[in-house]
This record gives sequence, structure tokens and C-alpha cells, in this order.
Amino acid sequence: MTAIRLVLKKVSPEQLFMGSVLLVNGGNYIYNLILGRLLGPESFAEAALLVTLLLILSFLGMTFQLATAKFAVIFSGEEWSNFRNLMYRLAIIFGLVTGVLMIFFSKDLQSFFNTDNAAMFIIFGIGIPLYFFMSVNRGTFQGNQDFRKLSLTYQTEMWSRLLLTLGLLLFVPWQPAFIVALGIALSFLFGLIPSNFKVISFTKITALQPKNAKRVSNFILLTACYEFTQIIINNSDVLLVKHYFNELDAGLYASLALIGRVVYFVAWMFVMLLLPTVVQKQKDGEPTAPILFKYVGYISLLSVCIVMACYLFPELIISLMFGEAYISMAGLLWQYAFATSLFAISNIFAYYFLSLDHYIPVILSGLLGLSQIILVVFFHTSLEMVVQVQIIAMVALLVAQLLYFTQNKLI
Repeated sequence: MTAIRLVLKKVSPEQLFMGSVLLVNGGNYIYNLILGRLLGPESFAEAALLVTLLLILSFLGMTFQLATAKFAVIFSGEEWSNFRNLMYRLAIIFGLVTGVLMIFFSKDLQSFFNTDNAAMFIIFGIGIPLYFFMSVNRGTFQGNQDFRKLSLTYQTEMWSRLLLTLGLLLFVPWQPAFIVALGIALSFLFGLIPSNFKVISFTKITALQPKNAKRVSNFILLTACYEFTQIIINNSDVLLVKHYFNELDAGLYASLALIGRVVYFVAWMFVMLLLPTVVQKQKDGEPTAPILFKYVGYISLLSVCIVMACYLFPELIISLMFGEAYISMAGLLWQYAFATSLFAISNIFAYYFLSLDHYIPVILSGLLGLSQIILVVFFHTSLEMVVQVQIIAMVALLVAQLLYFTQNKLI
């Protein structure tokens, strides 16, 4: 125990957070692999739909998290307290509205996605308000660079979801999709650990200073628009495949998407470190581009390694992770990983622009995100075509981000 304490003292909070993120991503992968192996391709399609809805929810939550993180660096004293209370109120209101809408339209969602019943959407909707509350918590920790608490909230959410879902699947004879939805909803409750409820006041309503209120509203609107484009780019393919293809193909594609997105999930770790650092350096009048180049370099190197591994050993990777039932996706694995790698790199640029309050990249991402949907809607005669049109859209997105960066000479 003494040796462990000495090692932990030498580990910086940033290093601890990076290690924690890798562990969380690993746990989430194990969670999905267990679902894939236990349920088989057809049933896994519904579980993967819920995981995709969770990813969409995480993008929406990032609006609250990033806004809280940014202004935790900028505001202080009473203005920070007023802003934090405002974010908690907005998060709860938005969460309740979103949850109620999902419950109300649960039958329509069942019909559109061809699921067995609507209960999975109802359970998921009940947990949504907790997720947005948790997102403001995380934004506070991120902005204050309290990476220990930030790491803990991700760990409690991930481990509770993994253990609860596995336990229920093994010992409770309920429908698998219902169990997965229940495990996800309960994990949001555990994700509230740690929380400091004493600093939150819902009765005290104090307005921000006018100039700060305008700055906050502009950033929230900008971030919400970008996160919406993230939802489109990162999740529309899985949702459209679930709509256009049969259960077997949808399950096979979901396994492909899960493996290919590993680059994006690791890139997310650098986004968490990037935003508060860039905002602080801009505030101090220091160059910000070196931080961008460092993280783009990391993700590019990781992308090359993953795409090459997927190209050289696709059958081995798929059989080890999901089993022989999914092996027909081997030929597409490197292509999907390539598309995701392009998105991950462009995503680092996009969050860098968001940190500096640049609006045009959000518009570019939105247009290219919509183009991806349009391409898949018109070109989906095979799963191969679905992947290849995404590569086209992601190449265009990254080129657009690079052109904007070079033309504006951002430092």
C-alpha cells in the first residue's frame, strides 16, 4: 500500500486522468463486447441502438459540460456561483423536457427503429435528467482542472453500468434490451458521485452581468450547434443502418462501428485536456497553437497504428472481440477505422476553434454532417457503400478544418 501511495504521488493529475480515461474506454469496450457475445448479432442490434442513444446523450451533455468548464476558468467569486446555479437549472429543465419527449414518442421510436417494444425507450428517458445534472458536475471539475474528481465520476458511471447490466443479464429473465436500458439509467445515478450539493441553490436566482450573459449564451448556442453536428456525424450511420437494414446486418454493422471508433474514444481524452488549457492560455495572452499541434500529433500517430492493425489483422481482431458470428465485417474494418480517424483529427481542430469562440467551423461541420446523412440516405445498397460515403464526407470535413486554420493563422 505504501508503494502504491508513493507512485500515485508522483503521478500528475493530468496523467491520472489520462489513465482513468483509458480504463473507462476499456471498461466500455468490455461492456459492449459482453453484450455482443451474450446476445448475438440480432439482439445486439437493439443493445447497440441504446448504446448509440447514450452516445447521442453524451454529445448533448457536452454542451453543458464544456460551457461550465470554460467559464469556470473565466469567472470567479459571486459571478461564478451565479453561473453555476444557472447551468444546473438549465440542465435539469432541458433533461426533463428531453426525457418526457422520449417517453411520449417511445411508440414512434419503436416503430422507426424496428424494436420489439417501447419499454427500453421509456426507461432510458427516465434517466436522462440525471445525465445532464452530472454533465454540469463534470464541467466544474474539468474547468477547475480537478482531474481526480473528474476521473472518479467517469469511473463510477462506467463500472456501475458494466456490473449492473452483466448481473441482470445473467440472473434476471427479462428482455435484454430492457435490462440494458435499466443498467444505463441506473449508471447515471452512480455517476453523480462525487457531487457537492451544498453549493447548489435552486431558489436563489441572480442574473449574470449583461456582458457575461451575452458571452455565455453565445458560447452555449455555438457549442450546442457543434454538438448537434457531432451527433449527426458520429451516430447517424448506426441509426440509418438500423432503419434501412435487417436485424442481422444492423448487428454486424454495430460491431464494426464499435471497433472502428476506438480512435475517437481516445481522442475524446485529449479534448478534455485541450479546452481548459487553450482558454487559460488565451486569457494569459500565450500562444495556443502548440497545444493543438501536440494533440493532433498524438491522435494522428494513434490513427495510423489502429488503421494498419485493422488492415493487416481484421479477422483476428473481430474474432477476438466479438466472435466468429461477426467475421463477415472483416473486409470493412480498416475502412471504418480510417473514416473514424479522419473524424477524430478534425474533432481536435473543432474543439480548438470552439475554445477560441470561432463560429465558421461549426457551420462547416454542420453542412458536412448533413451531407453524410444525405449520402447514406441515397447510397445504402450495401454496408460497404455506407462506409465508403462516410470516408468521402470525413475527408471533406478535415480539409475544411485545415483550410480554415491556415487561412486564419490561429495562434
